Amino acid sequence: MTFHTSQPRSSPSSRSKGEQIALNVDGACADETSTYSSKLMDKQTFCSSQTTSNTSRYAAALYRQGELHLTPLHGILQLRPSFSYLDKADAKHREREAANEAGDSSQDEAEDDVKQITVRFSRPESEQARQRRVQSYEFLQKKHAEEAWVHLHYYGLKDSRSEHERQYLLCPGSSGVENTELVKSPSEYLLMLMPPSQEEEKDKPVAPSNVLSMAQLRTLPLADQIKILMKNVKVMPFANLMSLLGPSIDSVAVLRGIQKVAMLVQGNWVVKSDILYPKDSSSPHSGVPAEVLCRGRDFVMWKFTQSRWVVRKEVATVTKLCAEDVKDFLEHMAVVRINKGWEFILPYDGEFIKKHPDVVQRQHMLWTGIQAKLEKVYNLVKETMPKKPDAQSGPAGLVSGDQRIQVAKTKAQQNHALLERELQRRKEQLRAPAVPPGVRIKEEPVSEEGEDDDDEEEPMDTSPSGGLHSRLANGLPPGRAVGTDSFNGHPPPGCASAPVARELRAFVEATFQRQFVLTLSELKRLFNLHLASLPPGHTLFSGISDRMLQDTVLAAGCKQILVPFPPQTAASPDEQKVFALWESGDMSDQHRQVLLEIFSKNYRVRRNMIQSRLTQECGEDLSKQEVDKVLKDCCVSYGGMWYLKGTVQS
Repeated sequence: MTFHTSQPRSSPSSRSKGEQIALNVDGACADETSTYSSKLMDKQTFCSSQTTSNTSRYAAALYRQGELHLTPLHGILQLRPSFSYLDKADAKHREREAANEAGDSSQDEAEDDVKQITVRFSRPESEQARQRRVQSYEFLQKKHAEEAWVHLHYYGLKDSRSEHERQYLLCPGSSGVENTELVKSPSEYLLMLMPPSQEEEKDKPVAPSNVLSMAQLRTLPLADQIKILMKNVKVMPFANLMSLLGPSIDSVAVLRGIQKVAMLVQGNWVVKSDILYPKDSSSPHSGVPAEVLCRGRDFVMWKFTQSRWVVRKEVATVTKLCAEDVKDFLEHMAVVRINKGWEFILPYDGEFIKKHPDVVQRQHMLWTGIQAKLEKVYNLVKETMPKKPDAQSGPAGLVSGDQRIQVAKTKAQQNHALLERELQRRKEQLRAPAVPPGVRIKEEPVSEEGEDDDDEEEPMDTSPSGGLHSRLANGLPPGRAVGTDSFNGHPPPGCASAPVARELRAFVEATFQRQFVLTLSELKRLFNLHLASLPPGHTLFSGISDRMLQDTVLAAGCKQILVPFPPQTAASPDEQKVFALWESGDMSDQHRQVLLEIFSKNYRVRRNMIQSRLTQECGEDLSKQEVDKVLKDCCVSYGGMWYLKGTVQS
């Protein structure tokens, strides 16, 4: 934007200077193209320039009668004098000099000199060339010069028109109507007046979203530092994590934090699947929801706890995921080897395994629970699955003392199982004539050397198939009737010390308050997860047997529901032992007890049968919401039928 202003007043000396400037610019002959038609420099040119691109931080202030009135600005222009007439005067001077030189040399040249003229035709202009020409400085200057002048009238500061326009800068007085824009706190009003500037953010180079400087990282809480590092690195030894966090960080706090966001695989930490795939996300390749992706990635992680190598086709066959998703899982934690498969990316960290046995034990329990869930979801054949993770046994070629002890224990258990089956076979032969047809008898294994079972207990088997050799029949201790409801709030003598019994009782009561019906297999899985969340050295790490766990369940006001499973069921013995909270002290106890009695005679039931039985036992005023609540607490629906939780086999 360019402005011309007139110079009305002039002294004699300034007038002579103005005439000289006009003569230098336009020459002696004045015409329509002259800059100063009056042969006097009687006007000044000002060119505007934009001072800032963001004017939201500025306001025009007007102080009147003790009030400060602020008006936001939407644009700021700065006017500077233009001296383009000097360039025009220089051009005129060069033209006169060139004309004088040409006049002197023309006298020596012949007038009829013939010169050759070359005619060239311009080629058609391409679109790209045209755009470059339009955006060039020369073209823009030409367009600016061709712009027509708009004549404006200037009003001085004391003019009445200026005073009238100045009134718009004043806020009108209060007229009884509250201005909601001003009913704000000082901080909100200041934020409206001066919003955060985005100009500086635009000037900064855009960095990738996963890049964070170490200085910024160390300003965050420790848990966030660990989560960000593991989410970006995905696989890391514990020593490397400590070096990144700094020497002043407590290793015990880091151990607590890392177990919340990562899992232990071959002595190294691998970020959890739900950290990489949040709940509401999906696969960018196939659109599969995050829950399915987490399950597939957990399977890959679990396979690496069993072996150094994983075959991609096997993972794709089991998880039924697309090749791109499986490749992403493997690239997070492994490297491909030609003609071999995918190898875990880091070597086995035996030093961490030896230094932190408590952490290794909790992680092993977590993996046991995950393994049981994977077996159920993917219908894995238990006989074909590895019996123990060889990844935790040390590098290839080295056999530790713990591994030798474990091998010896395995052989002893196998021999004991063979002897136990042989003894059972002989017993059946001896008592076969005395047993009426159609009657099944469950026997307890005979203890060696005549010891009582209450004096020495077998530790709880946390493996998915551990119920196959359980020493308990239907989850009840030997010699106890099925109808026993409670042990007066205390576990049987000799089972555990008082602190262990209290902790176990608290866990069982809290668990059944949340989930009213649980199988023994699911209860053991939840107990393993509870152990993994406890600090090192907790009393529950002293060893809890199947008998202690089931006795505590019965002592906590629960009952075992003898669900008549079909003969062809694929449920394991632990999955066939169903426990339910019998009395919780709320209004739903009667409804739940009627429902549990129904399932003690039926494996699956239709809703109309449950509705009619509840109405018959509890009265006609039973609402649909109450029926829905008891069904939601205790049952699951599958194929139009209702099952107790944990009993349906999909």
